[in-house]
Amino acid sequence: MAYAADTEHTGTAQAPVHAVPDALAYLAGAWRVERTVRDFAQAATGAAGGAGADGEAVAGRFEGTTLFTPLTDVEPGAAGLLHHESGTFTWHGVARPAERTLRFLPGTPAGTAVVHFADGRFFHDLDLRSGRHTADHPCAADLYRGEFEVYDASRWRTRWRVAGPSKDLLLTTDYTRLP
Repeated sequence: MAYAADTEHTGTAQAPVHAVPDALAYLAGAWRVERTVRDFAQAATGAAGGAGADGEAVAGRFEGTTLFTPLTDVEPGAAGLLHHESGTFTWHGVARPAERTLRFLPGTPAGTAVVHFADGRFFHDLDLRSGRHTADHPCAADLYRGEFEVYDASRWRTRWRVAGPSKDLLLTTDYTRLP
C-alpha cells in the first residue's frame, strides 16, 4: 500500500503527520502489516524478485499482523508492550512463515519508548510526539536507519534503510490498525 507521504518513491507531496503524545498508548492493539524489501545490491546484479510500483527491485514481501499487548500479560509487574509480528515472508518467490518479538518500554521523557529485542538487547528509541522520528541501529558492519511517520490514529509507516559492506536494503512497512 503506498501512502501519499512516500515522496522517496512516488514523488508526491508528504501527507500531514499526526502527533502522538504517548507512543505506547498509540501502538497498543492489533495492526495489519504490509512490508516490501528492496534489495538494491541484488538489483544491480540483475537478481531481482519482481518490481514495485516505481519499477525498483522488490526482493521480498511480508504480510501479517502485529499485536502490541501489555507486557504484564507475560511478565507480571512489567511496564510496556510486547510487540509480536507474525505472517508470511516471501523472499525471491519463496514463501515461509515468519515472526519476531520486540519489547517496547516506557522511555524518558514521558510519552516516548525504548525498543529492545526479545533477548533484551537495545534496538532503538522511539519518539512520536511530533509524528516523525529517526533512529539509528548499528549492527556489526551495517547501519540500520529507521524513519517513522504517523499519518493518523490508524496508520503509520516505518522505513529502514540498511547499508553495509554487503547490504543495500530498504524495508518499508505500512501499519493499519485492525478493529
